[in-house]
Amino acid sequence: MINPRSKTLSVHRWPLMQIYETLLARYGPQHWWPGETPFEVMVGAVLTQNTNWSNVEKAIDEMRRAECLEPRRLLALSQAELSAMIRPSGYFRVKERRLRSLVRWFVDCHGGSVANCSGIPTEDLREELLGIHGVGPETADSILLYALDRPVFVVDAYTRRLLGRHGWLYGGESYEQVRAIVVSHLKPDVALYNEFHALIVRVGKANCRPSPRCVGCVLEACPRIEDSGRSRSPKETISWKPKTS
Repeated sequence: MINPRSKTLSVHRWPLMQIYETLLARYGPQHWWPGETPFEVMVGAVLTQNTNWSNVEKAIDEMRRAECLEPRRLLALSQAELSAMIRPSGYFRVKERRLRSLVRWFVDCHGGSVANCSGIPTEDLREELLGIHGVGPETADSILLYALDRPVFVVDAYTRRLLGRHGWLYGGESYEQVRAIVVSHLKPDVALYNEFHALIVRVGKANCRPSPRCVGCVLEACPRIEDSGRSRSPKETISWKPKTS
C-alpha cells in the first residue's frame, strides 16, 4: 500500500518532454553510458551499485589492462583474481559473485553474444535478468537500455527526487509504478530514454541533491513541491492517482 506524502499534489507541472528539452538545451547530449562494448556496459551496471562512477572506471580499467572484458575470459578468472580487479568499485566480494552470476547467465543462456538476445521479447529478457543473483530492477533496466538497446526507462534515486519535487510523484511509489508513470508520458524510444535518464543524473548531481539547490537550476522556473508538501505555484491538480497493492 502506498503511503503518499499528500492526497493531492497541486502544482502546474511541466510535461516530461518539456523537462527533457529544457535539460537538453542546457547540458547537451551526455553520451552515456561510457563503454566500449555492450558487455562492458553490462559489467559496469553491476559494478556501479552503491558507488560512484569514478570508482567503477578504475575497476574497468584494471579489467581492460588484464584483457578480460570478454565473457569467457572473465569467467576463467579465479575468485581472487576477479575480486582484486574490481576492488576499487567497493563491496568487491559481493560484486564478484553478482558479476559472475550475470556473466554465467549471459554465456550459458545466450552464448555470450548480444546478437543472440535480439529476437527475445524485452519483457522476457527482463524477467531473466531479474532472476539473476544480485540483479534488481535498476540494474536490469540499465542493461536492457544501455547494453541491449531496449526502450526501457531506468529509475534511480535521481529520477525519484526530480519527479517528486516537480509534481510527478506522491512519494512511496514502487519502482514499477514510477517507471509506468514515466513511460506512459513518453514515446518508447531508446535514444530518448537514454538521454533523458542521463540528463536527470546530470541535474541531480548539480542541483537536485538531497538538499536541493534550486536557485540557478536549469529547472528553477519549473513549478515544484516544497519540502512541506505544498506547491510553490498551485494551478492544476495532478490527475494521476497511485495504485494500491
